[in-house]
Amino acid sequence: MKKKIVAISLVILFTAALLAGCGTASAETLYVYNWGVFMDTSVLAEFESEYNCKVVYENYASNEEMYYKIKGGNAVYDVIFPSDYMIEKMVEEDLLLPLNYDNIPNYANIDERTLNKDFDPANVYSVPYFWGTLGIIYNTNYVEEEITSWNALFDEKYQGQILMYDSQRDSMAVALSLLGYSINSTNESELEEAYNLLVEQKPLVMAYVNDQVIDMMIGSEAHLAVVYSGDGVYCMSMNESLKYVVPQEGSNYWFDNMAIPASCENQELAEAFINFMCRDDIAIRNTMEVGYSSSNKAAMAAALEEEEFNNEAYNPTDEILARCSVFRNLGDEYVQKYADYWTRVKAH
Repeated sequence: MKKKIVAISLVILFTAALLAGCGTASAETLYVYNWGVFMDTSVLAEFESEYNCKVVYENYASNEEMYYKIKGGNAVYDVIFPSDYMIEKMVEEDLLLPLNYDNIPNYANIDERTLNKDFDPANVYSVPYFWGTLGIIYNTNYVEEEITSWNALFDEKYQGQILMYDSQRDSMAVALSLLGYSINSTNESELEEAYNLLVEQKPLVMAYVNDQVIDMMIGSEAHLAVVYSGDGVYCMSMNESLKYVVPQEGSNYWFDNMAIPASCENQELAEAFINFMCRDDIAIRNTMEVGYSSSNKAAMAAALEEEEFNNEAYNPTDEILARCSVFRNLGDEYVQKYADYWTRVKAH
């Protein structure tokens, strides 16, 4: 979800010179599975050196790609970075291990605002990593009005200049929010109404995109787009005419988290890695590299000292967050329903 560059199953193996700091060939190996471009990968060599180990680091492009690989037993990983609803799903299916917080003392560095969410109420299985919102980014050179509502994405005067995510959950959330419904709706009539609204919008849409939205908005190829907040931070740093807003009707408040799969073969080292990632200096390096809001209090404070991070995208107010909701796991039946509606929108 939410990345600057498309993840292409990149595998980074720290061998040769990097392994010189890991001791002998018998050193322990930690397998980490993360979103693409979601950390400063130089911290991995530092972890290797401190813990006399080897890190094998792989990237995935979606929660579902990660889930099916873990579920299918096709590979063994020690630390993964699932989003909110996927944490909930994996807990229900006994795919995650409870964390031993005796091994994660740096958990004390985590911002209380990001803890105890419905998908893992007591953070038994997960530690927040990055978080953010879903909103609209628009080019003030072409959009003269101040955008405050999702309704701007359905305004005929912007025909052919609107980018939407090629994502059933995100795009349905836009329509559901505008209609005043929950982004986790399982009400058939509400879903049908959201579907019809997206069908009506389709002639106005330039394209349904994913990571392409970044370059297109930076290059002023479109005037308005749905984006994740971290991508909004990056786009605004590259084009000063861009502005990000969370619409007044509400939106998605999302969390990506560190967790340990049930198939993990080295839980103690995995918890040491999570603890390492919660360390203030490491969290600062990661948020500065990626641009997403950190769950680490010191990292948030450090980022806000930089002009490019001091905005609504990186640091939404409590009032903004109060009108946002976290995606929940809706179950396989409704995952399929959302997918079917989205397929019908694009085929219409």
